[in-house]
Amino acid sequence: MKLFFHFGVKHVLAAAVLAGLSCGAAHAQDPVVVATTAVAVIEAVKPKKQSPFPKFEGTVMNSNNVLITVRSKENELAVRTFTLTEEASSKMQKLIDKGGYQYGDKVTIFYDPTTNKAIKIKGKASKPI
Repeated sequence: MKLFFHFGVKHVLAAAVLAGLSCGAAHAQDPVVVATTAVAVIEAVKPKKQSPFPKFEGTVMNSNNVLITVRSKENELAVRTFTLTEEASSKMQKLIDKGGYQYGDKVTIFYDPTTNKAIKIKGKASKPI
């Protein structure tokens, strides 16, 4: 009986040590539950700023620092010539110094409908020939 008890104590101690180690290992292996909340950020769609001036889109036929002649994008038979305002003329002169608009460049012209003067010209000038 003493031997059994002695053997039992060793067995119990070994079991306790193994249980302690396995609890630590089991604790480390437990899945970690993390509560997360998904937050969707939705940005409001801002409308594009509307220009108070009408626009004419097309391709450049001829341009200089006084006027620009453009063929319409929608109707190839519609060709319009716009004189430039003083501000647009100074910007056009700077652009001409770099090469200017060439035949076929795509532009958008914002103009004053009463005077038919180009107020602003948007478009990328191609490399000079």
